[in-house]
Amino acid sequence: MTDYVMTGIVLGLSAGLTPGPLLTLVITETLRHGIASGVRVAFSPLLTDLPIILLTLLIFSQVTDFHTLLGIISLVGGGVILYMGYETIHPQHVDAGASHVEARSLLKGVLVNVLSPHPYLFWLSVGGALMSKALNQSVGSLVCFIGSFYCSLIGAKIALAILVGRSRHFLSSTMYTYTLRLLGAALCLLALFLFHEGLVLLGIVGA
Repeated sequence: MTDYVMTGIVLGLSAGLTPGPLLTLVITETLRHGIASGVRVAFSPLLTDLPIILLTLLIFSQVTDFHTLLGIISLVGGGVILYMGYETIHPQHVDAGASHVEARSLLKGVLVNVLSPHPYLFWLSVGGALMSKALNQSVGSLVCFIGSFYCSLIGAKIALAILVGRSRHFLSSTMYTYTLRLLGAALCLLALFLFHEGLVLLGIVGA
């Protein structure tokens, strides 16, 4: 059981700190709307991953053309992330203490996670295999693996949101603007990678 806890922690921290659309969104939402918004994005996998796990293990096992489905998800996800990148590059002025701003950060996090192929790929391959192995040992092992994974995944993103949120007060308005533009460009770049990945999965372009 301890092995599954350690495995969950390692995989969770890796997923939580690996650069990607969700991590970038945690940073941008924290900078634009405060720590609470970044934390809400960090919690989005709790709302999206259970259906993803069930759909991946239940439906994808019956789908013969798995690559086409993932390709479509990648293209749609790329479009959503590209729009978020554009929105971040052209930010509206947000007062650091303005609590009245409706950021809809949790909704953004949910959309990014659902429309990214990475959770599906993880749970269909590594995550699914580990869950099956843990369940064969005991239900407790399965709970320990999933629990430690999500505690590490979400905890890493929350810690990053807090660090970024505290530093934003030391950013001048000029640096703040350029930081957002840089992150927006990073989101756009990630969107292009998702577009390319989708086209590869659909067989339109070579790997």
